[in-house]
Amino acid sequence: MQKLQPSALDWKIDPTRREASGVSDWRTHQTQLREKLLECLIGVPTSKMKSVLVLLGVLLTLTAVCEGGVNGKGLLFPNPSANSYVKLTPLKPLNLEAFTLCMRLSVDPNVVSKVERETILFAYRTQDHDELNVWQEKGKMSLYLRSSSEAAYYVVPLLSIFRTDLCVTWESSTGLTAFWVDGRRSTLQVYRKNHKVQSGGAVILGQDPDSFVGSFDINQSFVGEISDVNMWDYVLTGGQIRNFSDRVWLGPEPNVLNWVTIKYEVNGNVLVVPEKYN
Repeated sequence: MQKLQPSALDWKIDPTRREASGVSDWRTHQTQLREKLLECLIGVPTSKMKSVLVLLGVLLTLTAVCEGGVNGKGLLFPNPSANSYVKLTPLKPLNLEAFTLCMRLSVDPNVVSKVERETILFAYRTQDHDELNVWQEKGKMSLYLRSSSEAAYYVVPLLSIFRTDLCVTWESSTGLTAFWVDGRRSTLQVYRKNHKVQSGGAVILGQDPDSFVGSFDINQSFVGEISDVNMWDYVLTGGQIRNFSDRVWLGPEPNVLNWVTIKYEVNGNVLVVPEKYN
């Protein structure tokens, strides 16, 4: 980076000159000084500065990093897209031998409810593997752990235009896996016993990454609303999961993904829904 030389920017202002020139000249001088500083910083002449600032404004609307969580808010994915997604930053690495994943979802049935459509609900991808994916696909819900072909499939009530509380539980020691829809548990299945979810990946909402945070497919994108994405590194009790539908959560603090405090990065056409709509 080129260092700025004070002499080049005329940092030193003579107070007597300031008094003699008057307020108008002083403000003009300050404006020129700021323009010269911007020109040195980004290498663009001031005559073209307006176009650059417009471009920067567009870029900032496409990607925004936010801290402090989205407590009481939701995320709206209004249209099918190949570039709109939200990246979540976990509280700890996803070295998981068990987990409970809960979230609230509603969908655009004109898109998501098509018989042959595959819609990603939650994706955790490492450099080499689809490490943990949850789908609604071809009339079923499914969980994939480090696989794109072998899944635990469930015929449960599918997502609709109305909000659904959805949880998934899994533990390595027994392989016991279940989907919970609005507090009601599916039949247990044994899936990926003695498996371990690996760390080093990225948590993505809205898209299924076929490479590390990339290679998205518009026909698999999520279309609808997502909120209250929380994850624990153990299996919650049935009573605790049933209480997830309560607006005031009284259960244990989420220790992997916590919607209240999570840092998140919005990319593309994703709207943060104000709390008054939730």
